[in-house]
Amino acid sequence: MRCIVTAGPSYQPIDEVRRLTNFSTGCLGTQLAEYLLSKGYSVRLFRGSYSTYRSDLPDQVSVEFTTPESLLALFRSHAAEKIDVIFHAAAIGDFQFGNAWVRAEDGTLNPLKAGKLPSRQSGLLVELVPTLKIIQQLRQLYPTTLIVGWKYEVDGGSQDTIRAGNRQLEECHTDLCVLNGPAFGKGFGLLAKDGSLIPHEDAGSLFRGLEEFLRSARPLSGSADV
Repeated sequence: MRCIVTAGPSYQPIDEVRRLTNFSTGCLGTQLAEYLLSKGYSVRLFRGSYSTYRSDLPDQVSVEFTTPESLLALFRSHAAEKIDVIFHAAAIGDFQFGNAWVRAEDGTLNPLKAGKLPSRQSGLLVELVPTLKIIQQLRQLYPTTLIVGWKYEVDGGSQDTIRAGNRQLEECHTDLCVLNGPAFGKGFGLLAKDGSLIPHEDAGSLFRGLEEFLRSARPLSGSADV
Protein backbone atom coordinates (compact mmCIF):
# COMPACT_ATOMS: atom_id res chain seq x y z
CA MET A 1 0.00 0.00 0.00
CA ARG A 2 1.37 3.39 -1.02
CA CYS A 3 0.96 6.28 1.44
CA ILE A 4 1.52 10.02 1.47
CA VAL A 5 1.93 11.64 4.91
CA THR A 6 2.15 15.39 5.48
CA ALA A 7 3.76 16.88 8.58
CA GLY A 8 4.88 20.18 10.05
CA PRO A 9 4.05 23.83 9.41
CA SER A 10 3.70 25.91 6.29
CA TYR A 11 4.73 29.56 6.21
CA GLN A 12 3.69 32.72 4.41
CA PRO A 13 6.02 35.64 3.62
CA ILE A 14 5.07 39.12 4.84
CA ASP A 15 7.88 40.60 2.74
CA GLU A 16 11.24 39.39 1.45
CA VAL A 17 12.72 38.94 4.96
CA ARG A 18 9.81 38.11 7.31
CA ARG A 19 7.45 35.14 7.53
CA LEU A 20 4.29 34.01 9.31
CA THR A 21 4.20 30.41 10.54
CA ASN A 22 2.84 28.32 13.45
CA PHE A 23 4.03 26.15 16.32
CA SER A 24 3.75 22.76 14.59
CA THR A 25 6.90 20.65 15.07
CA GLY A 26 6.10 17.95 12.50
CA CYS A 27 6.52 15.31 15.22
CA LEU A 28 3.22 13.44 14.89
CA GLY A 29 3.20 13.21 11.10
CA THR A 30 6.85 12.20 10.94
CA GLN A 31 6.36 9.53 13.60
CA LEU A 32 3.36 8.22 11.68
CA ALA A 33 5.53 7.94 8.56
CA GLU A 34 8.14 6.05 10.58
CA TYR A 35 5.46 3.71 11.95
CA LEU A 36 4.04 2.96 8.50
CA LEU A 37 7.52 2.26 7.13
CA SER A 38 8.17 -0.16 9.99
CA LYS A 39 5.00 -2.03 9.01
CA GLY A 40 6.10 -2.43 5.41
CA TYR A 41 4.09 0.35 3.76
CA SER A 42 5.52 2.46 0.94
CA VAL A 43 5.65 6.01 2.33
CA ARG A 44 6.31 9.46 0.93
CA LEU A 45 6.55 12.18 3.60
CA PHE A 46 5.84 15.81 2.70
CA ARG A 47 7.38 17.73 5.61
CA GLY A 48 7.32 21.47 6.30
CA SER A 49 10.79 22.98 6.03
CA TYR A 50 10.35 24.68 9.42
CA SER A 51 9.64 21.40 11.24
CA THR A 52 11.79 21.18 14.35
CA TYR A 53 11.29 17.44 14.83
CA ARG A 54 13.77 15.46 12.79
CA SER A 55 14.32 11.77 12.23
CA ASP A 56 16.60 9.39 10.36
CA LEU A 57 14.19 8.78 7.51
CA PRO A 58 15.96 8.08 4.20
CA ASP A 59 16.26 11.04 1.85
CA GLN A 60 14.14 9.29 -0.77
CA VAL A 61 11.22 9.11 1.70
CA SER A 62 11.01 12.76 2.71
CA VAL A 63 10.61 15.94 0.67
CA GLU A 64 10.12 19.44 2.08
CA PHE A 65 7.48 22.07 1.37
CA THR A 66 7.29 25.71 2.37
CA THR A 67 4.05 27.51 1.51
CA PRO A 68 0.60 25.93 0.97
CA GLU A 69 1.12 26.47 -2.75
CA SER A 70 4.34 24.46 -2.69
CA LEU A 71 2.61 21.61 -0.86
CA LEU A 72 -0.20 21.61 -3.40
CA ALA A 73 2.43 21.44 -6.15
CA LEU A 74 3.85 18.30 -4.50
CA PHE A 75 0.40 16.73 -4.38
CA ARG A 76 -0.15 17.56 -8.05
CA SER A 77 3.20 16.06 -9.01
CA HIS A 78 2.17 12.72 -7.47
CA ALA A 79 -1.46 12.70 -8.61
CA ALA A 80 -0.78 10.45 -11.60
CA GLU A 81 0.61 7.73 -9.30
CA LYS A 82 -1.51 5.11 -7.59
CA ILE A 83 -1.70 6.43 -4.02
CA ASP A 84 -3.77 4.30 -1.68
CA VAL A 85 -4.01 6.64 1.31
CA ILE A 86 -3.17 10.22 2.28
CA PHE A 87 -2.63 11.21 5.90
CA HIS A 88 -2.86 15.01 5.89
CA ALA A 89 -1.44 15.86 9.33
CA ALA A 90 0.45 19.03 8.34
CA ALA A 91 -0.50 22.29 10.03
CA ILE A 92 -1.22 24.54 7.07
CA GLY A 93 -1.52 28.18 8.10
CA ASP A 94 -4.99 29.67 7.83
CA PHE A 95 -3.83 33.13 6.80
CA GLN A 96 -1.48 34.86 4.41
CA PHE A 97 -0.56 38.52 4.17
CA GLY A 98 -2.51 40.89 1.95
CA ASN A 99 -2.04 44.64 1.73
CA ALA A 100 0.02 46.77 4.11
CA TRP A 101 -0.54 50.36 5.22
CA VAL A 102 1.45 52.86 7.22
CA ARG A 103 -0.37 55.20 9.60
CA ALA A 104 0.45 58.88 9.12
CA GLU A 105 0.65 61.34 12.03
CA ASP A 106 -2.88 62.55 11.28
CA GLY A 107 -4.19 58.96 11.49
CA THR A 108 -4.71 58.35 7.78
CA LEU A 109 -3.57 55.06 6.28
CA ASN A 110 -1.31 55.07 3.23
CA PRO A 111 -0.68 51.91 1.16
CA LEU A 112 2.82 50.54 1.52
CA LYS A 113 4.82 48.22 -0.72
CA ALA A 114 8.45 47.30 -0.06
CA GLY A 115 10.81 44.36 -0.20
CA LYS A 116 11.29 44.90 3.54
CA LEU A 117 8.45 46.68 5.29
CA PRO A 118 9.94 49.48 7.41
CA SER A 119 9.89 48.92 11.15
CA ARG A 120 10.46 52.55 12.20
CA GLN A 121 6.90 53.76 11.71
CA SER A 122 4.29 55.28 13.98
CA GLY A 123 2.00 52.43 13.02
CA LEU A 124 1.97 49.59 10.48
CA LEU A 125 -1.15 47.62 9.58
CA VAL A 126 -0.99 44.40 7.60
CA GLU A 127 -4.04 42.57 6.25
CA LEU A 128 -4.51 38.84 6.84
CA VAL A 129 -6.49 36.95 4.20
CA PRO A 130 -7.42 33.23 4.06
CA THR A 131 -4.91 30.82 2.56
CA LEU A 132 -5.54 28.03 0.11
CA LYS A 133 -7.20 25.03 1.83
CA ILE A 134 -5.14 22.06 0.69
CA ILE A 135 -7.53 19.46 2.05
CA GLN A 136 -10.32 20.85 -0.13
CA GLN A 137 -8.25 20.13 -3.24
CA LEU A 138 -7.30 16.53 -2.50
CA ARG A 139 -10.44 14.66 -3.54
CA GLN A 140 -10.36 16.11 -7.04
CA LEU A 141 -6.67 15.24 -7.40
CA TYR A 142 -7.05 11.77 -5.84
CA PRO A 143 -10.60 10.58 -6.58
CA THR A 144 -10.08 6.95 -5.46
CA THR A 145 -7.63 7.50 -2.60
CA LEU A 146 -8.48 7.06 1.07
CA ILE A 147 -8.00 10.50 2.63
CA VAL A 148 -7.49 11.06 6.36
CA GLY A 149 -7.69 14.65 7.61
CA TRP A 150 -6.83 16.25 10.95
CA LYS A 151 -8.82 18.67 13.06
CA TYR A 152 -6.88 20.36 15.88
CA GLU A 153 -9.04 22.69 17.98
CA VAL A 154 -8.09 24.99 20.85
CA ASP A 155 -11.34 26.74 21.82
CA GLY A 156 -14.61 25.13 22.88
CA GLY A 157 -15.04 21.52 23.98
CA SER A 158 -15.02 18.01 22.60
CA GLN A 159 -18.44 18.37 20.96
CA ASP A 160 -17.27 21.49 19.14
CA THR A 161 -14.27 19.56 17.83
CA ILE A 162 -16.49 16.68 16.72
CA ARG A 163 -18.75 19.09 14.85
CA ALA A 164 -15.72 20.64 13.15
CA GLY A 165 -14.51 17.17 12.19
CA ASN A 166 -17.89 16.27 10.73
CA ARG A 167 -17.83 19.46 8.65
CA GLN A 168 -14.44 18.51 7.28
CA LEU A 169 -15.65 15.01 6.37
CA GLU A 170 -18.70 16.42 4.59
CA GLU A 171 -17.21 19.46 2.87
CA CYS A 172 -13.86 17.96 1.85
CA HIS A 173 -15.12 14.45 1.00
CA THR A 174 -12.53 12.84 3.25
CA ASP A 175 -12.88 9.35 4.72
CA LEU A 176 -11.66 9.81 8.28
CA CYS A 177 -10.80 12.70 10.58
CA VAL A 178 -8.31 12.64 13.46
CA LEU A 179 -9.45 14.89 16.30
CA ASN A 180 -7.11 16.39 18.89
CA GLY A 181 -6.09 19.57 20.66
CA PRO A 182 -7.00 21.26 23.98
CA ALA A 183 -10.66 21.58 23.00
CA PHE A 184 -10.97 17.86 22.29
CA GLY A 185 -9.14 16.86 25.46
CA LYS A 186 -6.64 14.12 26.20
CA GLY A 187 -5.48 11.88 23.40
CA PHE A 188 -7.05 11.57 19.97
CA GLY A 189 -10.31 10.57 18.36
CA LEU A 190 -10.88 8.80 15.04
CA LEU A 191 -14.09 10.17 13.55
CA ALA A 192 -15.64 8.23 10.65
CA LYS A 193 -18.21 9.32 8.07
CA ASP A 194 -20.92 7.28 9.80
CA GLY A 195 -20.46 9.40 12.95
CA SER A 196 -18.64 6.73 14.96
CA LEU A 197 -15.83 7.98 17.17
CA ILE A 198 -13.03 5.79 18.51
CA PRO A 199 -10.84 7.32 21.25
CA HIS A 200 -7.07 6.73 21.44
CA GLU A 201 -5.08 7.70 24.48
CA ASP A 202 -1.71 8.34 22.80
CA ALA A 203 0.08 8.46 19.46
CA GLY A 204 0.99 4.77 19.49
CA SER A 205 -2.63 3.76 19.94
CA LEU A 206 -3.66 6.24 17.23
CA PHE A 207 -1.20 4.78 14.72
CA ARG A 208 -2.44 1.26 15.37
CA GLY A 209 -6.02 2.47 15.01
CA LEU A 210 -5.24 4.14 11.68
CA GLU A 211 -3.62 0.96 10.38
CA GLU A 212 -6.63 -1.08 11.49
CA PHE A 213 -8.91 1.36 9.68
CA LEU A 214 -6.81 0.99 6.51
CA ARG A 215 -7.18 -2.77 6.57
CA SER A 216 -10.94 -2.64 7.17
CA ALA A 217 -11.52 0.09 4.56
CA ARG A 218 -10.17 -1.85 1.58
CA PRO A 219 -11.21 -1.73 -1.19
CA LEU A 220 -10.87 2.03 -1.01
CA SER A 221 -14.09 4.07 -1.02
CA GLY A 222 -12.68 7.18 -2.73
CA SER A 223 -14.97 9.11 -5.01
CA ALA A 224 -18.26 7.34 -4.34
CA ASP A 225 -19.77 10.37 -2.61
CA VAL A 226 -18.20 13.22 -4.59
